[in-house]
Amino acid sequence: MLEAPVVIAISLIYIGLLFAVAWWGDKRADQKRSLIANPTIYALSMAVYCTTWTFYGSVGRAAVSGIGFLPVYLGPTLVMALCWFLLLKMIRIVKANRITSIADFISSRYGKSHVLGGLVTVIAVLGIIPYIALQLKAVSSSVSLLLSYPEIVMPNRSATMSVAADISFYIALILAAFTIVFGTRHLDATERHEGMVAAIALESSVKLVAFLAVGAYVTYGMYDGFGDIFEHINASPELQRLATAIPSGGGYTGWFSLIVLSAMALLFLPRQFQVAVVENVNEAHLKRAAWLFPLYLLLINVFVLPIALGGLLHFAGQGVDADTFVLTLPMSQRQECLTLLVFIGGLSAATGMVIVETIALSTMACNDLVMPLLIRHKRVALDESRDLSRLLLGIRRGAIVVILLLGYLYFRLAGEAYALVAIGLISFSAVAQFAPAMIGGMYWRGGTRDGALAGLSAGFLVWAYTLLLPSFAKSGWLPDDFLTQGLFGIELLRPQQLFGLTGFDEIAHCLFWSFLANIGAYVGFSLLRPPTAAEATQATVFVDALKDAGSVGPALWRGRAQVSDLQELVARFLGPARAQALFTAYARRRGVARGVMPEADAQLVQFAESLLAGAIGSASARVMVASVAKEEPLSIDEVMHILDEASQLRTYSRELERKSRELTAATLDLQEANERLQELDRVKDDIMSSVTHELRTPLTSIRAFSELLRDDPRMHLADRERFLGLIVSEAERLTRLINQTLDLAKIESGRADWNGCELNLKEVIEQSVAATSQLFREKEAHVELDLPDNLPLILADRDRLIQVMLNLLSNAVKFLAQGRGRVKVMLRLLTDGLEVSVADNGPGIRPEDQQLIFEKFRQVGDTMTAKPSGTGLGLPISRRIVEHFGGKLWVESVPGEGATFRFTLPFAPIQEQALAQVAAA
Repeated sequence: MLEAPVVIAISLIYIGLLFAVAWWGDKRADQKRSLIANPTIYALSMAVYCTTWTFYGSVGRAAVSGIGFLPVYLGPTLVMALCWFLLLKMIRIVKANRITSIADFISSRYGKSHVLGGLVTVIAVLGIIPYIALQLKAVSSSVSLLLSYPEIVMPNRSATMSVAADISFYIALILAAFTIVFGTRHLDATERHEGMVAAIALESSVKLVAFLAVGAYVTYGMYDGFGDIFEHINASPELQRLATAIPSGGGYTGWFSLIVLSAMALLFLPRQFQVAVVENVNEAHLKRAAWLFPLYLLLINVFVLPIALGGLLHFAGQGVDADTFVLTLPMSQRQECLTLLVFIGGLSAATGMVIVETIALSTMACNDLVMPLLIRHKRVALDESRDLSRLLLGIRRGAIVVILLLGYLYFRLAGEAYALVAIGLISFSAVAQFAPAMIGGMYWRGGTRDGALAGLSAGFLVWAYTLLLPSFAKSGWLPDDFLTQGLFGIELLRPQQLFGLTGFDEIAHCLFWSFLANIGAYVGFSLLRPPTAAEATQATVFVDALKDAGSVGPALWRGRAQVSDLQELVARFLGPARAQALFTAYARRRGVARGVMPEADAQLVQFAESLLAGAIGSASARVMVASVAKEEPLSIDEVMHILDEASQLRTYSRELERKSRELTAATLDLQEANERLQELDRVKDDIMSSVTHELRTPLTSIRAFSELLRDDPRMHLADRERFLGLIVSEAERLTRLINQTLDLAKIESGRADWNGCELNLKEVIEQSVAATSQLFREKEAHVELDLPDNLPLILADRDRLIQVMLNLLSNAVKFLAQGRGRVKVMLRLLTDGLEVSVADNGPGIRPEDQQLIFEKFRQVGDTMTAKPSGTGLGLPISRRIVEHFGGKLWVESVPGEGATFRFTLPFAPIQEQALAQVAAA
């Protein structure tokens, strides 16, 4: 039985496991054996995006809008696939400037403004409180359901319920305790929370396994697979709409707004910024997260629709909240172990989000709200002997408790009026207001502090008016007239139909007006004046983050400071021992003895400021360093001059890199050209050797026979005639060789004579066969012609084509067996030309020789049997002739089955036009 002691015990055991994993992770970090150096753990920690909204709320939304839950996951998937470079640039900026939070990021970009950092913190806290309330609502509802087991009784909260009797209150305190223990061990917020990240990765795995388990049980245990569920749905007209692919709940406009919001949430939710940017130890881990995180989103959503549809079928008419289907379905089947696993999965989804979110928000509250007040407090600021590290840690821990209690308060006031997903979308819309200031700050140098302040203020006010206040009105804490009649009874000011804009759901409506106000104010106020020196400095650091512009900062500082003063200042916030170790390590890296440099240079001042930025934020760090360093302010002209010099240096460096690349490419080209020349020289030597060899053979024969005739004047007449015949034959061969060599040289050099005209290819073939008929008679070979009539004309040189045909026919005759030879000549019509084939039944050509025969002075007899008669130039010349007229010549052969030489020639242009007209007709 799932009684209260069992549920509590299981919960405590699981939380104890998280404590153990977090402790183990911190211990390994202290031993310099980082866990989060693993890219898989990094990707799993990003799955903190999937909260109880995903675990419970997606099913609730699917039960109302079908596939309307998908846009919330399409946005992050598109960001990881297409906009990962935004995360990469954020990581570079954060590491270079020791930024600790979104508030620190924005304030640092716009001149390290305290006011801007404070505004971002207020927006973040107020915007995320509904999201924290969502987690408390989900956990308290699941606990209440489990305590009613085996019955399924929907939680019935009363507004008059005392805090002491509300389980949500105690859940908030337990989560606060865990966050304090493992989220605020050190003051330096840029230090990795190794244990926390390891625990978050474990929770991501647990909630995925739990959701897949209940999804598989509902789909294949309660029903007979996906098809069975959809068959039941098709039998119910009321539920058929949920199985369609038509967007509901706002239509395509609603889908687009949700995709945009969820994409912004992945980048700008404080918890996502914390795990994806601040906790990143290696930017290369983004490569794995780019596919593993979308895969995680896919897996955790596979069974959302089957669970929603299965729940609607199973609990039809019973009044069970769809947000609880993940838990109530296994409860209804008395699956106690699965029910407990689902409960732990939901608890993981809630605790992971709350822990990381409250760490991020407490850091922002401490550095950008409380720390500026402490700096202004003269007693604290001037008491140089006071160690503020414990005070600041106490402030962060107190902020965690306050934030969680504010989330609990929102849950008490308005949480019951909204479904889980609706509460989450309120927070998504709030953090989306950071987008113009952050993205604009990373890519637009003209953005200013005034523009960021105006844009954030305008966007936040519109968000509060169009989305936050209506949530209170729907909860009964504001009059209904506010929604129906508008502020002061002005209908144009109705918060969810502002200025008469209708047809949008409340999220799309808020997104449209808030972004319009935010972006308009940001751009408009930024254009009113040029950036100040501080803003121009930071703009360069941020915009050029991917160009390694980190050396610009020290160049823009001019003043005097003592090393001892800087070390004492850092010691006030990080502790004397840690400050001593950090400054000693810095001196060692610079190769300077500790006591040699009493006066700090620009690099040391920036080093001290970066250490403080990790503890108290960049804006407060700038103020504290200014309290001990006498800085000479730079004018905007001086700043721009320095930036121009830095830009010129970078340009010169890039130019040198470009020249180097060009030189390398030119060297490679020269090497390739040299290799080509060497190859051509080798080919030339081969050709000369082949030509010399071919010429020597007939000359040697002529000389030998001539000497015989000269030395024996009484030689018989028959022998004399025979020798004279051989001399004539060899002389003809020699002439033929010389002519063909010259002919090929002219063709290859482009100096050959071509007499192109339209001709009938059939007549060329018949003339060639007639010219070689004596050769076929001598071999007693049979020639078969397959030459259709009325074929289109081609454009070519008649004599050259006859030369090609004579070469192919004479080659075929050479290899025919005496008395058994057959040669078939065919002419065929193609779509774009004519094809001629000359097939014989000779010995054929081996595959490895089929390209060799088209090389100069190469014959298959070189490698098969005795060398045949001829020069070895016929086929190379024939191929050149055919290619000159736009055709192609090749051979097809199977050894022992003969060879077939084919070549194609295109139609004459006039014939091509005629054929096209016939085809069109």
